[in-house]
Amino acid sequence: MVDDTEKNEEETNSLNIAVGDTVLSVTLVDNSSVDALMEALAEAPITINMRDYGNMEKVGSLGRDFPRNDESINAGPGDVILYQGSNLVIYYAPNSWSFTRLGKIENITGEALKTVLGEGNVTVTLSLP
Repeated sequence: MVDDTEKNEEETNSLNIAVGDTVLSVTLVDNSSVDALMEALAEAPITINMRDYGNMEKVGSLGRDFPRNDESINAGPGDVILYQGSNLVIYYAPNSWSFTRLGKIENITGEALKTVLGEGNVTVTLSLP
């Protein structure tokens, strides 16, 4: 049985990304960037217009700045990244760079994620579960 404390911790450790009729669940890491994003999502969902970049990711502006916790990391399919403090990136292929890890989309391959995100531009909505 899950008590309320465990349920709240579980709920605050994830967010949803809606792409059309598909909802992707993201398990979040623990940093000040995620904390600030969760505070913003508690006020209202965030809709992002994303574009394809480098045939490896979708990127779009969050419309505001968030704290940065940049480190040199190897991103892979499903990684959700904060880039330059104000852009959300969803990777469907690998890349190495200095950016802030926010979390990882659960239970999806890079190929399936690329299919969900589609070709060209896409609009996604971030929300609390």
